[in-house]
Amino acid sequence: MRFILDQDVPDTIARIIQQGGHDALRLREVLPVESTDAEVLAFAHARESLLVTCNRDDFVALAKTKPHAGIIILVRRRTRIAECSRFLRLLQTAREGGLRNNVNFA
Repeated sequence: MRFILDQDVPDTIARIIQQGGHDALRLREVLPVESTDAEVLAFAHARESLLVTCNRDDFVALAKTKPHAGIIILVRRRTRIAECSRFLRLLQTAREGGLRNNVNFA
């Protein structure tokens, strides 16, 4: 699977994705920080990549009106370990079929 990580996603999530054999692209490496959420979603969709973001409110609303390959909302937790654990659990249980074209929370 291919993932694009929004500006607000911790680097530890990128490492977990890569260790699982998937592609992880950090938006801050390819798009200006001031890119709009709609531009970010369009960028991920054009690359048929799942978007990982912590920006729940904006992307849940956009998902209702814009095409996307799938969005994972990373819920901030007390520790990075807890965030990583929830993310890994989602990947293992939902797999690509459950993530594609859906909005999921980790």
